[in-house]
Amino acid sequence: MSRPLIGITAYFEAARWSDWVREAVLSPPAYAKAVGKAGGAPVVLPPLDPHAAADYVRGLRGLVLAGGVEVGAAAYGGEQDERVPAAQDHRDSFELALARAAVEAGVPILAIARGMHVLNVAQGGTLIPWLPGSLGHERHGKPGTEHVIQVSVSSKLGKAVGDRVEVVAPHVQSVRRLGGGLLAVAWADDQIVEGVELQGHRFAVGVQWHPERGTGAALFDALVEAAR
Repeated sequence: MSRPLIGITAYFEAARWSDWVREAVLSPPAYAKAVGKAGGAPVVLPPLDPHAAADYVRGLRGLVLAGGVEVGAAAYGGEQDERVPAAQDHRDSFELALARAAVEAGVPILAIARGMHVLNVAQGGTLIPWLPGSLGHERHGKPGTEHVIQVSVSSKLGKAVGDRVEVVAPHVQSVRRLGGGLLAVAWADDQIVEGVELQGHRFAVGVQWHPERGTGAALFDALVEAAR
């Protein structure tokens, strides 16, 4: 059986090899390894022309919207919080166009951390730009802090991971208003949304945590199975 081609979003950053320092297209290898282990053929997508998003999608059987720097508030008509790192506008524009094209084409999507925010904004939703300020605590943003996520058992996410999952997922932004067609299907104990799904889509799942980091094989299995 042939391996379905799964695109993985990436970013431009300075990188060093030998004596050279150059801008490079970067993607943590954990994404590609997780896709490959699940039976997909991973391909990294540089954040270039948003107008080419539909062309990318036509060549793909599945899409991973990967993690990274926070989505800029301008993408959803908000006001940039000074405590949030500067947005990567080129990446926001490209990934929003890519997400919309994938939804329209019915291409399976796994949206991870920042990727879940991209999917939500692409569907017309908004974000909480600085979560600690809204909640009055910083539990969600502390690196290495485990917390328990409750998952709807009737959802695609729940069928993959069960009704309860312990994750380490530091984040300073979160979903505020859900985008069109999206349902919240996972929550932290303070009711912050930790997982979403797009109604009527073959497989369009977003999670706030990082399943590529060794504990989320079932989600990549589900993505690749949908891509077949």
